[in-house]
Amino acid sequence: MMNGLLETKAAPAERAEAAILADDVLRFREDAMAVQLLGASPDMFLILNEQRQIVFANEPTAAILGVQQPEEILGLRVGEAVDCEHAHVEPGGCGTSEFCRECGALQGMMTSLSGRRAVRECRITRANGDSLDLRVTARPLTMDGRAFTTFAITDIADEKRRRVLERIFFHDILNTAGGMLGIAELLTEATPEELDEYKPLVYTLSHSLVDEIKAQQTLSAAEAGELSVEPMRLNSLSLLYELAAAYANHEVAIGRALVVEPGTPAICFESDKALVRRVVGNMIKNALEASHPGQQVTVSCRQTDGSVEFTVHNPNEMPRSVQLQVFQRSFSTKGNGRGLGTYSMRLLTEQFLHGSVGFASAAEEGTTFFARYPLVFPG
Repeated sequence: MMNGLLETKAAPAERAEAAILADDVLRFREDAMAVQLLGASPDMFLILNEQRQIVFANEPTAAILGVQQPEEILGLRVGEAVDCEHAHVEPGGCGTSEFCRECGALQGMMTSLSGRRAVRECRITRANGDSLDLRVTARPLTMDGRAFTTFAITDIADEKRRRVLERIFFHDILNTAGGMLGIAELLTEATPEELDEYKPLVYTLSHSLVDEIKAQQTLSAAEAGELSVEPMRLNSLSLLYELAAAYANHEVAIGRALVVEPGTPAICFESDKALVRRVVGNMIKNALEASHPGQQVTVSCRQTDGSVEFTVHNPNEMPRSVQLQVFQRSFSTKGNGRGLGTYSMRLLTEQFLHGSVGFASAAEEGTTFFARYPLVFPG
C-alpha cells in the first residue's frame, strides 16, 4: 500500500506537517493543568497525534528513555523513541514494516484512532538487544476538534517473568516430578527384569528435571549480565550426536525421527560447550514440537566464512505471524506464560557467544533454524 510517497506494510506512513506538529506540541505545553496531571504519573505517558507522533511526554518518560528532556522525543513515533529494532526497517519509520502488524502498541493506537479504548500487551526488542515487555493503554482524546491518543505504558517484565517461572515450576517441573514419583512407586514392586526396563526412564526424567532448572538459571544469569562464558575446544559433530542421543528419548520426540544428516563434517571450534548445547538443544526441541508424528527432524553443521553453522530442519512452515515475533522474549505458540526457547537462543548466541541465529521458513522447504559461531572465540 502506498501512502503519499512512502510505502507501508502496516499503518499509514504519512506524518504531520512541521507547522501543525509544532502547534500540537504548543497546545499541550500551554495547558498547565494537563501537564501537571499527566506529569504526575509514575509510568510513561504520551499524547500522540493522528499520525502517531508524540506531541506530549511526561518527565518519567524522559528518565526511562535516558534523554535529558521530554522535548527530545517530540515528533517521533513510539518505536523510534524507544529504539525498537524494527523502527527503521521501512522508510516510513515506526508502524510501517511487516513486523509492525503484530505490534500490540500499534494495534492499540489504531483502535484509539477509531474512537475506542484499547489495552494491549506489547513486546519490543531494542536495537541494543534489550527486550521490553509492556502493557499499553490507548484512549481517544479530542481537543479543539482534533483527534489525539493518550498513551500510557507500563513495564510488565517482572509480571511476565513470574508467569513463566510459575509455569515452569507448577507445570513442567511438577509433571516431571510426578512422573518420577510414579516410577518410584512401580519400583517398590518391580521384578528384576522390570527394574532394568525402568532404569532408562528414571534417568530421562531426572535429566529433564535438572535440565529445566539449569535452563532457567542460565537465562536469569544472562539477563542480569552475570553469565560466565568458558570457551574450550569443541567438535561440532560430536556435539550433534550427543544432542541427538539426548533428545531421541525426550517426550517431544515420540513418533518422530531425529537424525544427524549423513556426511555432516566434524568441525573444530572454540566456544562455551554448555551454552552452545543449550542453544542447539532448544533448536532441536522446537523442531520436534513443530513436527507431526511420522515426520523427520534433521540436524547438521557446516563451515562457512570463519564460522561453524549448526542447522536444524523440520518439514513444516511456520505461520507468518509467528515468524515476525519468534525471537521476542514473551512470545510463544504454546499459550500464556509459555516458551522462552527462541528468545534465549538469540540472547545467549548474540550477547555471549559472538554468534548469530536466524531461520528460513517456506511451505515447500519447511523450516530451518541456524546458529553460527566463530571458529576462534574472540578475546
